[in-house]
Amino acid sequence: MKVLVLCTGNSCRSQMGEAILRDINPELEVVSAGTKIADQVHPLAVKAMAEIGIDISSQRPKMVDEFLEEGVDFLISVCGGAKDACPAFLGPVGTRLHIGFDDPAYAEGTEEEIFEVFRRVRDEIRRDFAKFNEEYIVKNA
Repeated sequence: MKVLVLCTGNSCRSQMGEAILRDINPELEVVSAGTKIADQVHPLAVKAMAEIGIDISSQRPKMVDEFLEEGVDFLISVCGGAKDACPAFLGPVGTRLHIGFDDPAYAEGTEEEIFEVFRRVRDEIRRDFAKFNEEYIVKNA
């Protein structure tokens, strides 16, 4: 079963989501992508994930175009508030879901306050993706 986690920049939320969902259910094929990708995975996303024992330091932002020809069983868009326009995916999709999160890349404040936003979003992703796995994958297995 293949899951595509989609966001605009593919530097924070979708990268964390990809790794978290892969950690929750290693049997899933999970990828992430964006439409206006960043140059790199955000360093604070890497740091936040390392705190929970997941290394995303070798992941890279990917254009959604890489996956247009491939079908996916689930497309999960993770763009949050009105600031973000979630990109469209035109490839074949079984089920489309929106599980939105704030974009920690826009967090303001001290370094510690900004990092706390990354932690909060990481924990929200972990909670909501565990629920997704239970409701859509485990119950239908």
